Amino acid sequence: MKLWLVRHGETQANVDGLYSGHAPTPLTLKGIQQATSLGPLLQHVPFDHVMCSELARTQDTARLMLGTRPLQPEIVPELNEMFFGDWEMRHHRDLIIEDEANYAAWCNDWQNAIPTNGEGFQAFSLRVNGFIERLPHLAYQNLLLVSHQGVLSLLVARLLKMPQSAMWHFRIDQGAWSMIDFSPEFATLRVLNSRATWQP
Repeated sequence: MKLWLVRHGETQANVDGLYSGHAPTPLTLKGIQQATSLGPLLQHVPFDHVMCSELARTQDTARLMLGTRPLQPEIVPELNEMFFGDWEMRHHRDLIIEDEANYAAWCNDWQNAIPTNGEGFQAFSLRVNGFIERLPHLAYQNLLLVSHQGVLSLLVARLLKMPQSAMWHFRIDQGAWSMIDFSPEFATLRVLNSRATWQP
């Protein structure tokens, strides 16, 4: 099975430098253009299924890139970005002052500290790993996953049998596509952050 990975287009929260896990934040004009541009790049890929997170920004990205293709995205909660709780739609400049102790703890130990009233990385990782465990049971040949930076980075690291902390080695760019050849025994990262037209 080929896993085609796409991060949602640029959002206003991305531009403003805000933490946006589950908070609704619309695509910017640039984000709309990024999503739309992916359609021609992947027009020759015979997607047989599409999965998105529950967040509108991934669903909007999928709709724009798929255009008139007769594919209805499956909404998969495991593909949601990490939930930042009270830090949603907040800037780090404010959190340093207004939630000093908790924010410092999280910056110093992001794998174990938990955003105030949010989702800790361990819970987030378990959620993404739960999705990975489903993959061997899927019968698709070309599966498009439209999700988020954190989810896709962690997905790549775990599929390559790397520790979860290695996720930061795999930045997933907006307006680009990546692809992994997946089998239950082995996964190979074939393409990372391409803006080229895929040819069969």
